[in-house]
Amino acid sequence: MGKALIIGCGGVASVAIHKCCQNSDVFEDILIASRTKSKCDALKAKLDGGKTKISTAQVDADNVDELIALINDYKPDLVLNLALPYQDLTIMDACLATKTDYIDTANYEPLDTAKFEYKWQWDYHDRFKAAGITALLGSGFDPGVTGVFSAYAQKHLFDEIHEIDILDANAGDHGYPFATNFNPEINIREVTAKGSYWENGKWIETEPMEIKREYNFPEIGKKDMYLLHHEEIESLAKNIRGVKRIRFFMTFGQSYLTHLKCLENVGMTSIKPIMFEGRPIVPLQFLKAVLPDPSTLGPRTHGKTNIGCIFKGIKDGKTRTHYIYNICDHQDSYREVGSQAISYTTGVPAMIGAMMLMTGTWKGAGVFNIEEFDPDPFMDALNKWGLPWQQEENPELVE
Repeated sequence: MGKALIIGCGGVASVAIHKCCQNSDVFEDILIASRTKSKCDALKAKLDGGKTKISTAQVDADNVDELIALINDYKPDLVLNLALPYQDLTIMDACLATKTDYIDTANYEPLDTAKFEYKWQWDYHDRFKAAGITALLGSGFDPGVTGVFSAYAQKHLFDEIHEIDILDANAGDHGYPFATNFNPEINIREVTAKGSYWENGKWIETEPMEIKREYNFPEIGKKDMYLLHHEEIESLAKNIRGVKRIRFFMTFGQSYLTHLKCLENVGMTSIKPIMFEGRPIVPLQFLKAVLPDPSTLGPRTHGKTNIGCIFKGIKDGKTRTHYIYNICDHQDSYREVGSQAISYTTGVPAMIGAMMLMTGTWKGAGVFNIEEFDPDPFMDALNKWGLPWQQEENPELVE
């Protein structure tokens, strides 16, 4: 049905590209482009031979002119951005210049500040609208599927949603003393930043990892989880009517926390450049280089993830609570696409979001967060493409 330019070739991109090839009636032709073309070539070699035509290219996603030239040469129907969040704006600039639809999985954050919010991308709305093209922001799992779950709950289960708790639990074990399940630089910036949640129309800021709760997750049991700032809180506060509080919690094991605190204490998680042997280096980027590559964790990671939303609100004048969630098995993911469940749960929704635009199921000129579109076709696609969702009434609530 169409052509997709996919920028990036890490763990999430690998999953999304596998799923695009499975969905060859929609994705007839894809171009994989990243700074390291050899990685694109290796993935193409694995997937060649199916119905989807695959080609590769080298591109610097920080360079708008290179991106524009590549888009003009390939002429895709859309660009799926699976590069780093620092590169969102340059890719959006290239899409705007070429009038090409845009999809990403994580919002922009400046390279020199551990601060991520939607204002930079929302500022593109009028320009995308004038160009008659769509930017779909946050088509991963969280953000992404959590927004779709919220839109589904708003449409079908509640007259008003008053509270949303987003819970992200990973019970996977990869056997390393310390490793991150997605890009170490992004993961550690996220975890070491101050936490925050939305309550009664304003942000409440907390110290990093200050608020801890325990929750008994279906299929994976009791886990310690910690309140973090997360980008979908900002968009859900804007788009879910009547909401009074939104929080985000993520689970962490004690070994991870102990190692992280030690690394933080000695300065290895800093994003401020230091001089080393006559040239500046960023400690966190050096740490990323010596940690295990998340894309290599698949064969050794066992266990499951559970990610979902607990909603509390009003239906027909009565208070109700509802839990919508997905459980994903690390080894099932690896057997299917060669990646662990963290990459799988982001890569599958990335493909589905691209499919929504490619098929015209979702339409609109401007910049949109995922919960602004009809959730039903996306929810159906989750069941079809590997992330089936479950529901529970009157779940255990978070204090």
